[in-house]
Amino acid sequence: MDNLTARELTGSEGLDREEEDSPQGKAPVKLREHIIEIISDSGEGAQKCGQSFASIAAKMGNGIWTVEIIPAEIEPPPRSIAGASGNRIRIGSHRITNGGDEADLAVVFNEQVLRGRLRAGALKRGGIILMENKWRFHREAAIVAAYTAVHEELLRDGYRVYEIPMEQLCLQYTSTPERGKNMFVLGMLSAIYSLDLKLAREQVAFTF
Repeated sequence: MDNLTARELTGSEGLDREEEDSPQGKAPVKLREHIIEIISDSGEGAQKCGQSFASIAAKMGNGIWTVEIIPAEIEPPPRSIAGASGNRIRIGSHRITNGGDEADLAVVFNEQVLRGRLRAGALKRGGIILMENKWRFHREAAIVAAYTAVHEELLRDGYRVYEIPMEQLCLQYTSTPERGKNMFVLGMLSAIYSLDLKLAREQVAFTF
């Protein structure tokens, strides 16, 4: 898995950049604002993850606006284009008054819900996509083929795609990774956006 650094979150024009030293020797970048989407099948906890992320960021003094992503169908089947559920979070160093237009970064639990958001024009061309990669190794060939096709299409269209073994990494902490994956994503986004990890832990404790 490639390491995603703060420097890679600066694809948008007009961002207020401020370089500082970091323990990794890479200069983090101060963003004036960013739009993040967390997208999953219904019931996988993406909405709770987004709400928790927004709460932490707001407690740190950031401007925040959240919009729930609601499935287009009632009780859609898993891995369906119409089944996208989650949250959009617009975060900034200034007052935020709406959800914005196209997302700069998306975290997706499967490639089919991502297709639904792409069709809706919700993601910025050339933006960053963090994808659960377990589908690449699925026992059903049709699912592997569907995942691979979307991944290749994203690369052709210029998106910056990072495949992340979310459930595999969660197995280090729980025997039911599908239930804890949303909190893994919360921690990942907190690290990417330099949120206060103490506040993040308190938020998780409050939520559960």
